[in-house]
Amino acid sequence: MLSSILYLSRNLKRLLFVLFDIFALVVCCWLSFVLRYEDWTANGFVHWPSYFIAPLVAIPIFVRMGLYRAVIRYIGYKALWTAVKAITIAILVWAVCTHFLGLQLIVPRSVILIFWFISIVVIGGSRIAARWVILHQFPGGEQKAKSQSERVIIYGAGAAGRQMATALYHSKEFSAVAFADDDEHLKGGDIHGIRVYLPSDIDDVIEKFDVNAILLALPSASRLRRREIVDSLVSFNLRVLTLPGLSDIAGGKISVNDVQEVDIADLLGRDEVKPDQALLDACITNQSVMVTGAGGSIGSELCRQILQQKPSCLVLFELSEFALYSIEHELRTLAGDSIKLVPILGSVLDKTYLERVLKQFQVATVYHAAAYKHVPLVESNILAGVRNNLFGTYFTAEAAINCSVKNFVLISTDKAVRPANVMGASKRFAELVLQALSEREEGNSPIRFAMVRFGNVLGSSGSVIPLFKRQIQSGGPVTVTHPEITRYFMTIPEAASLVIQAGFMGASGDVFVLDMGEPVKIRNLAKQMINLTGLSVRDDSTPDGDIEIVYSGLRDGEKLYEELLIGDDVQETDHPMIMRAEEVMLTWNTLKPVLDSMLESLDEYEYEKIRQLLLDTVNGYAPQHEIRDLMFLKGRENKPALHHN
Repeated sequence: MLSSILYLSRNLKRLLFVLFDIFALVVCCWLSFVLRYEDWTANGFVHWPSYFIAPLVAIPIFVRMGLYRAVIRYIGYKALWTAVKAITIAILVWAVCTHFLGLQLIVPRSVILIFWFISIVVIGGSRIAARWVILHQFPGGEQKAKSQSERVIIYGAGAAGRQMATALYHSKEFSAVAFADDDEHLKGGDIHGIRVYLPSDIDDVIEKFDVNAILLALPSASRLRRREIVDSLVSFNLRVLTLPGLSDIAGGKISVNDVQEVDIADLLGRDEVKPDQALLDACITNQSVMVTGAGGSIGSELCRQILQQKPSCLVLFELSEFALYSIEHELRTLAGDSIKLVPILGSVLDKTYLERVLKQFQVATVYHAAAYKHVPLVESNILAGVRNNLFGTYFTAEAAINCSVKNFVLISTDKAVRPANVMGASKRFAELVLQALSEREEGNSPIRFAMVRFGNVLGSSGSVIPLFKRQIQSGGPVTVTHPEITRYFMTIPEAASLVIQAGFMGASGDVFVLDMGEPVKIRNLAKQMINLTGLSVRDDSTPDGDIEIVYSGLRDGEKLYEELLIGDDVQETDHPMIMRAEEVMLTWNTLKPVLDSMLESLDEYEYEKIRQLLLDTVNGYAPQHEIRDLMFLKGRENKPALHHN
């Protein structure tokens, strides 16, 4: 019966309230006389004309003052105040009418006050009662009948949760049906008409209100705490939404537009350490800085954070025209008039041009992020990978030395440790080059070489997270290479901040390793991402699940486990998230002939020799298969045919 009323048209609902008010006003008027005379007959029913005058006078006033325009589900203090004013005016007009109709002698003046009070309780109370029924017994209320809005539990009854509940009253997309909060003192209370439950009661709340999603309104909670909460919600197979941090919400005001998908960083539980401002400023403030690979995932974030440290000039060195245009367009407004922003289209393999750029803009610090990082692609394109990663680093470093650059920071990778692929081997070779150059230039050049090694970053072009998101949105399956594969993860902003800080630490030639936290099993990450979108994993135990996880097998050059250290010799630094690795290095006199031989082999397309040079030079390099370069394989296929001719 009640549920069918919710689906009536707005005009029919208004008519029902008009009929209710007519009946209520007659009863309230009669009851006011009953209370005055303490007699159920109201002094012999002599006042009956007054009973029927009440609605005749009041209803037009209620209509004129908009009492029937308010949507009951969203009724608030302003609407109730309007009802009080309308009732007050109606009672006064009723009193005047009874006076001019000659009824003043038989209508005691105290009845007017009693009638006014009872009418406010009944008329106003009926609106509050109707709103309570809609919110608590029919989640989504009128809006549900129209648009089937998502019914959400707001996790967190603090200031952010209360603001969000208020914002959701006017949302067509969401309808708040309950709060969940750890504070036991709030249990059973109502906030904005919404009941507060403990997290342990969420299962029952979901069943009672047919909840579609859970909204985390905990912008000030630590990432570790958010991870604990997210982990506790995964089993419900509901969409988990969140609010950004308070610093990201303009003016501290929260709106429906601030609701977003849960940040994958919350699944990793890493709280970023506050950066050391002195280390951030040391190589940047009031200096000219260049970032190679400025349009890439790490390079672009480095540029953003470098601008915050107020360099005098920032040179964006990038090979991709579109990537350079994009980052230059983004940074232009951030740079303002005080920082010179220079977009340079060029290759790190062009040493002569690099020197001209470094001299022209008097660069003091270089962050070398330009590299090919996608493991299977580099396995299929060995020459390009080795040339860009190894010689791009070598040529940029030599150009920096020749142009009196003070600081040179290489962005390296955990795949350089006992590499199983060409990408990792080429990056480790690049580290060896910088270590050898630092020894060669000791006492000759003021340059400081630093290498910063870390694992995967969330949201980068090669990260698995964007792939999983696309696969989930398309209905699956989600592809994981191996059930046991694990990876280290870090957010791009955190990685970029630590790279900048590590650049000024230690001595030239040091290899720094970032604290990546605990490794994450990719299979578990995929399951969490599926569950947090409100879907379930389809496997042997749940054959009716929504999305299947398929194991595609390790790709070319891929390892089950990545490492950050080649040896066991690691030292702490003044920064809790940055460690210094003591590793074997080669002298320049030993390494230079190998570099010459490698360059000659690249120019002559000698794939087998390139691999052998990597094996001989890079400690721990252990390729898992034969050469998979596409040009090499095609050339080997064509050799018999060419010989036959």
